[in-house]
Amino acid sequence: MIILISGNSCTGKTLLSQRLLEKYKIPYLSVDHLKMGLYRGINNIGFTPLDSDERIGEKLWPILKGVIMTNIENSQSLIIEGCYILPHHIQSIAKSYSDHIISVFLGFSTNYILNNFESNIIAHRNAIETRQYSEGRTVEDLIREHDELRKKCLEHSVNYFEINEDYSAEIMNVYEFIETKKQWIKISQNS
Repeated sequence: MIILISGNSCTGKTLLSQRLLEKYKIPYLSVDHLKMGLYRGINNIGFTPLDSDERIGEKLWPILKGVIMTNIENSQSLIIEGCYILPHHIQSIAKSYSDHIISVFLGFSTNYILNNFESNIIAHRNAIETRQYSEGRTVEDLIREHDELRKKCLEHSVNYFEINEDYSAEIMNVYEFIETKKQWIKISQNS
């Protein structure tokens, strides 16, 4: 079983992954770590850490897809999290593999961003890892990014979870969804 967690920055992907690791005892791979390892380890990798999520995502997806397929073929479980997993990537996975994958995309509503930009979004960006938040990014930038992700997720029919008011309560929907899908995968594998 593979759990893919994506969404825009500061939505709690790494925290969700850490909690799933603790609950299910499944290791997780940070796509940010993979990105930086490749960038630092290979000359002319074809991207820089400052490139767009889309550019980096397209460069990393063939590698991630290979990791996903290999884990499924070896009956191993893995959580992969990062903003570089793009909605259209999910559709590129063959059905024989996709039946073993749980994917979720996290986003914020405009309402949530307007009411929680400093107090929750920026304040909690380092819940698991020390991350820098670009001081130049505005509330309007974040709203635009989340609107774009929402549209792409709907366009590609992926599992999109949007936080609107209460992060702690609403993120529970994601945990429940993952648990339900996990049980379904377990049942279908035993059939």
